[in-house]
Amino acid sequence: MKDKTIAILENRIGEQMADLVRKYGGIPVCAPALAEIPDIDPAHISRLFERWTSSPPDYFIFQTGVGVKALFAATDGLGLTEPLLGWLEQARIIARGPKPTAALRSRSVRIDAGAKDPFTTTEVLAELDLQTLSGKRVVVQRYGETNLELQERLEESGAEVIEIATYRWALPADTEPLIRLMNALDRQEIDAVAFTSASQATNLFTVAKQTGREASLKSNLNRVLVASIGPVCSATLTKLGIKVDIEAHPPKLGPFINALNIALLSALTR
Repeated sequence: MKDKTIAILENRIGEQMADLVRKYGGIPVCAPALAEIPDIDPAHISRLFERWTSSPPDYFIFQTGVGVKALFAATDGLGLTEPLLGWLEQARIIARGPKPTAALRSRSVRIDAGAKDPFTTTEVLAELDLQTLSGKRVVVQRYGETNLELQERLEESGAEVIEIATYRWALPADTEPLIRLMNALDRQEIDAVAFTSASQATNLFTVAKQTGREASLKSNLNRVLVASIGPVCSATLTKLGIKVDIEAHPPKLGPFINALNIALLSALTR
């Protein structure tokens, strides 16, 4: 990707992505399209814990390290961490990947099952297929928005799903970087756009709609190289009318940037 300009829509690991792009000789343009907003309701937590005194959960599914930390921060503040640890000890714990695993282990929580690499919902569902869930209470730590695929599978299995919101995804407070990105796309200054979540695509088009630029954004994205982190992100881009040129396998940052680099090099040699 030497001397190619790559638009990065990531927020939390945006600078890490930018460093990888620079490593390959590319020029990163950062335009965060997503904000993580804390979304824990202490009153909801307190009500849940009152119910669990007589009807404790059978399973906990933790999907992100950020969410695990946010939940424990809330229970620390409410003085409810000790009962939470007690319920976790009694239940079966499923972790989506290394980040929730590390956050749970920092609190000495036993983990009974973990999603295998590449740590997507597909691997979580594979673990759930090994469990007997009918009539069980399953607590799901939500991230960003409800994981509909996971929720539907749990409900089909006869489980009672109890979702705990820890943070939600929203438009960033400052959308000017997204406006500047659309301006750069108009001027044909961008060679590739890297999407690392479906919500980034949705939010980018939300800003485009607000500014009357949906048609030009769609046209411009279909002119440049579009890279997607994985199938969920790709499905959203396709629904928005965007052709996906690259999808990471596995859906991880390293393979994602490497695939983008290979695609740009291939384009140069044509």
